[in-house]
Amino acid sequence: MPVTSVPRSWRLPAVGILVALFLGLAWGCGPPTTENHARLPVLASILPLADFVRQVGGDRVTVEVLVPPGASPHTYEPTPAQLRALGQARLLVLNGAGLEFWADKLVGAAGNPHLVVVRTAEGLDLIADDEHEDHDHGHGAGNPHVWLSPLCAMHQVERIRDALVAADPENADYYRANAERYLAELRALDAEMRARIGALSRRKFVALHGAWVYLARDYGLEQAAVVEKIPGQEPSPAEVAAIVRTVKAAGAGAVFAEPQLSSKAAEAIAAEAGVPVLFLNPLGVPPDYRYLDTMRHNLAQLERALR
Repeated sequence: MPVTSVPRSWRLPAVGILVALFLGLAWGCGPPTTENHARLPVLASILPLADFVRQVGGDRVTVEVLVPPGASPHTYEPTPAQLRALGQARLLVLNGAGLEFWADKLVGAAGNPHLVVVRTAEGLDLIADDEHEDHDHGHGAGNPHVWLSPLCAMHQVERIRDALVAADPENADYYRANAERYLAELRALDAEMRARIGALSRRKFVALHGAWVYLARDYGLEQAAVVEKIPGQEPSPAEVAAIVRTVKAAGAGAVFAEPQLSSKAAEAIAAEAGVPVLFLNPLGVPPDYRYLDTMRHNLAQLERALR
């Protein structure tokens, strides 16, 4: 079923009900203790961040992902079970940059004095999000899709490493060693992407929405147009015609869609422009998700369109 964008004002009552339910269910529960949790309980907003936590935390952590498979963080609604889990967690790993517009309300509802919150995009040079500025969805701070550039992902892994050390200092050396190993793998991915993208004859592409601007910036590509300026909101007929002209003028070899959002508009534009629809995946697929594998899949899709 296509995911559609829901105005934030419609979601607030639902979040309030969940908060009230959480407070009622959590009444009388004590704070998390090391005796109750042999492993450090961690919540991560999206699957890529959860993989970063697992790579650094290893067997000293358990990780739960908030945004479920097939869903988009732009339209996510928390569940009562997740609210309860947040009340017992020791670490909440967020992307930041406005992606998790719902996070502050959840953290406030949890009332968990032991919770360490890390926003992993902090400290990065954010790209302005003027093309689809949407304060209801938290995009006023800049484009939030930083994890889709391995260079930015390295920064996020370092932030997660430091947050794990702060939440669990007894295992600091373990987390630092795991982080250095994984950072070496990310550096290898970065080198591979530079070599393979550098060999492409085309540079411009058209994406479903503005998720790929950091990858484009860091690896010499250009996002010529987006199909949906606001994720889940299909373009007008005039916008469709303009995007078709851009696809043809840019020599884009495909229109990229995403599995988490409807591809209907992308398919219509691609058919009119005479190019195929290919899929880039910003969030990956569980249960065997690995960031490195997903980014290599995305790289192969870019090569199909741009070589």
